[in-house]
Amino acid sequence: MITGNIAREPEARTTQSGVSTSTFTVAVQRRFKNADGKHDADFLTVVAWRQTADFCNRYLSKGRKVAVTGTLQTRSYTAQDGSKRYVTEIIADHVETLDKREERREEQPAQEQPDPNKFTEVDDDELPF
Repeated sequence: MITGNIAREPEARTTQSGVSTSTFTVAVQRRFKNADGKHDADFLTVVAWRQTADFCNRYLSKGRKVAVTGTLQTRSYTAQDGSKRYVTEIIADHVETLDKREERREEQPAQEQPDPNKFTEVDDDELPF
């Protein structure tokens, strides 16, 4: 589990079979200060799939505070120069925004509330009883 701020906008993709993915970077501050008395940060790549990716692509943006639960995965590939490269990523099982409620409300579109003084006509055939 990591907690940090999103360092760059999520990158939305779809596989050839139609599965959605989201890739983004989370800046996680280290607990200990460096020689200059400042906290360093690690920039960790997170990959989300399917519904989690849809959530990330819709609600996450640079600067938002998030908590990510998942597993580490290391993969390798051969670069154009023929060298072998390794990539370590967090495969997200769950992503949660940690922004204050007021900040979240501002970003979500207002939902229209039904007017309690208005009635809707319903046909007798549509009644469940």
